[in-house]
Amino acid sequence: MKFHPHPLILRAALGGLLLGSLPALAAELTVSAASSLGNAFKDIAVAFEADHPGTRVLLNIGASDALLAQISKGAPVDLLASADQETMDRAETQKVLVSGTRRNFAGNRLVLIVPSTGSVVIKALPDLQRADVQRMALGKPEGVPAGRYAKSALVAAQLWPAVATKAVYASNVRQALDYVARAEVDAGFVYATDAAIQQDKVRIAAVVPTPTPISYPVAVVAGSSNVETARRFIDYLLSPAGQAILARYGFQKP
Repeated sequence: MKFHPHPLILRAALGGLLLGSLPALAAELTVSAASSLGNAFKDIAVAFEADHPGTRVLLNIGASDALLAQISKGAPVDLLASADQETMDRAETQKVLVSGTRRNFAGNRLVLIVPSTGSVVIKALPDLQRADVQRMALGKPEGVPAGRYAKSALVAAQLWPAVATKAVYASNVRQALDYVARAEVDAGFVYATDAAIQQDKVRIAAVVPTPTPISYPVAVVAGSSNVETARRFIDYLLSPAGQAILARYGFQKP
């Protein structure tokens, strides 16, 4: 689990380290967020810190399922922001959330992308059945929300059996994006917001309808020592300022 804290500098008097001379420690808020939120949340963390002097936001970015597993094992986390409702439903079932704090704060779309330099022409989901389409990247459906969305869309289109044998599974949606960007696969499934950050290396072949709308919930984690600050972070996500940052990265309103 990788955290990225801001450095904390402690100053001591030359004559010795006196407890009373230490500055007050900054409040730290640990936010575990889905991989697709990484870029937007870095900006949101900076903006939130500016609005809340003395607060430091530590970001832990990863696949939603992996983040929940960390929390379930006792990881010191204050907030969980997942890329699907299913993960948050399981978090509630496991009773690792503060009751009443769950809110939806963003939406997204699933897209089928291809390498910008790719020679295989793909324009729609049925094209994935063709023999010249040999490798297709998507997150592991059992551990990555984007993978679950992709599988459900393929099942709904009655294409899953035909393309499952071509699947190259990724541990998170950004890894699936990287596979396509490096032209290691012929196509891949990611969120529209992910495709937008690699426009020079990938292009969107099709927007993929998903049986379940893609929405992002956030909630305070039970056992948090900064519940009020965590609540304020959720309020910030839903504020005009927070929504503007999310929109800048392509996220839709909740």
